[in-house]
Amino acid sequence: METVLITAIALVFIFEGLLPFLFPKFWQRIMSQASQLPENHLRLTGLASLMIGLIILWLWA
Repeated sequence: METVLITAIALVFIFEGLLPFLFPKFWQRIMSQASQLPENHLRLTGLASLMIGLIILWLWA
């Protein structure tokens, strides 16, 4: 169980680092736009991402 958790965290870091590494200018533009979004919109986006992740885990496991 511990190995799976560490692997999952490592994968999050890998995927989070791909966009700024491969396309730094695009990433900067997206982050600049995201910082100007209303808090509710960011929360909704986070909730959608969380739900998609949970659904994938539920279907995969």
